[in-house]
Amino acid sequence: MSVTGHDPDDVSGCVVLISGAARGQGAEEARWFVERGARVVLTDVLDDEGNALAHDLGGRARYAHLDVTVEEEWRAAVELAEGVFGPVTTLVNNAGIDREARIADETLSGFRRVIDVNLVGTFLGIKTAAPSLERAGGGSIVNISSISGMGGFDGSVAYGASKWAVRGLTKTAAADLAPSGIRVNSVHPGPIDTKMITDLGVSSDALLERNRTRLLIPRLGQPADVAATVVFLASDAASYITGAEFTVDGGWTTGHARGAVDDAT
Repeated sequence: MSVTGHDPDDVSGCVVLISGAARGQGAEEARWFVERGARVVLTDVLDDEGNALAHDLGGRARYAHLDVTVEEEWRAAVELAEGVFGPVTTLVNNAGIDREARIADETLSGFRRVIDVNLVGTFLGIKTAAPSLERAGGGSIVNISSISGMGGFDGSVAYGASKWAVRGLTKTAAADLAPSGIRVNSVHPGPIDTKMITDLGVSSDALLERNRTRLLIPRLGQPADVAATVVFLASDAASYITGAEFTVDGGWTTGHARGAVDDAT
């Protein structure tokens, strides 16, 4: 990988491919990389928003349409990155969809749709981009999972299953790709204030209230909180880290409920 030094903000040698980058966490990740000198191909199915973001980010950014469930579109995105910027050094599998349904209410088609985007899309990204990372001499793959991949939550059977699977896929890929100098890690955001949440009909205030007793840091996460972790994992500061899990959740997964000790005494 052609990044020099061990500054976690130094990604100036990176060629980055990000899925689901038109808005939310993916868009913020693209901004962070470009601001720190990387060259970025941001992809999504939201073409108007993706093109507008790439235009705003300037000459170090390009946009490509990518349905992560279609292998040919992954190949085209990798070819674009290599043709414009050179071999990919960093892949961020950020694209994902949510769906709230209990087991009794979930449909087979709904379950498969979430698995296809969140898990199969991540697999295809790794499989398709890995040869490019090998040509670059190694690099970093960051898979965006969730705290739903760290514990079970009622009412989200498809989403939880997919995010647990991404966690397992990450570890297997880390083992498979280590001989090629490719590190693979997963990031597990907690309640992050993005449009993905509001699209489910949950306001930011309601999301905070729902999680208040579990958050040791008493606020919702912001896309920048996730982007900072992703950039770190792409940098040489993380050169000895692979197969690992990073929770960005305000302490949610510690299992401690604020006020629980007082309530029990």
